[in-house]
Amino acid sequence: MKILFADKFPQNYFDQLQAQGHECSLQPDLTAEALPDAIDDYEILVVRSTKVTEQTVKAASNLKLVIRAGAGTNTIDKPCAREHGVDVCNVPGKNALAVAEVAMGLLIAIDRNIPDNVIELRQGQWNKKRYSQAQGLYGRKLGVIGLGSIGFALAERAKAFGIDVYVIAKPDRDTAMQERIKSLGIQQVDDMDALVSTCDILSFHVPANDQTKGMINAQMLDKMQPGTIILNTSRGEIVDEAALIEAMNSKGIRAGLDVYANEPGSGEAEFDCAIAKHPNVYGTHHIGASTTQAQNAVAEGVIEVIQAHQTGEIINCVNA
Repeated sequence: MKILFADKFPQNYFDQLQAQGHECSLQPDLTAEALPDAIDDYEILVVRSTKVTEQTVKAASNLKLVIRAGAGTNTIDKPCAREHGVDVCNVPGKNALAVAEVAMGLLIAIDRNIPDNVIELRQGQWNKKRYSQAQGLYGRKLGVIGLGSIGFALAERAKAFGIDVYVIAKPDRDTAMQERIKSLGIQQVDDMDALVSTCDILSFHVPANDQTKGMINAQMLDKMQPGTIILNTSRGEIVDEAALIEAMNSKGIRAGLDVYANEPGSGEAEFDCAIAKHPNVYGTHHIGASTTQAQNAVAEGVIEVIQAHQTGEIINCVNA
């Protein structure tokens, strides 16, 4: 099969696919705008952050399968792909530990103002008086919104720091999940309002869809305690960025963000983003899943999807 990789992909796994007889092309610098001209007659397209637009789907002459090398598929025009008989599959759960690690890293960085420490030291400034002021994390209350593999991984790491973890109770959780919640000592509250009013740290791990778009809005922010820390390593679309900026200005809310509403469609680009520039935000470049460990695990998942496709089986399809 002809396979186009429009993002970075581990070389050893790329070589493995070529050794199996596939005709593979690795073009990690392709942008969303350039992809329609590059798709040609490839049967399989593999992407990470590169957007797959309607134009790309319509320009493809032989496309059968788009694989998102990761979990989120909001950057792919899934309805258009379905209309043209193209399956869209993802590789969920493989990068959970990496995303949980970056969420924990952002939390620690916010509490201790680590990035500003580094900047001032590099500028030749010594300001121990300012940076000695930190609340600490032990005994804080963390609300996890979205208790999937990433949410659980973050909960485990937070508990190791002595942080109390809370989630919203859901009656449809199976026995195994309830047992895991109990074993970790996670406390359950009735609803989002109770979670927001109880916790002074909130971490979001939800997909981007009609139900979650703009869920971090003025109404939710009004109910948060002053100085609450918000962590978002899921999708930028869940944040009403104007409302968050207002809350940061008026209530001292701080945010650790790895994702943004209007991210560029390629790995390198100019990015003029008001919320990323805000002094109450410590931001990263949507790198939550970008560790060698995670990318190797995802690459194995991509190969699994390709091998299943060869036999006529479609796994992890998100636009059936």
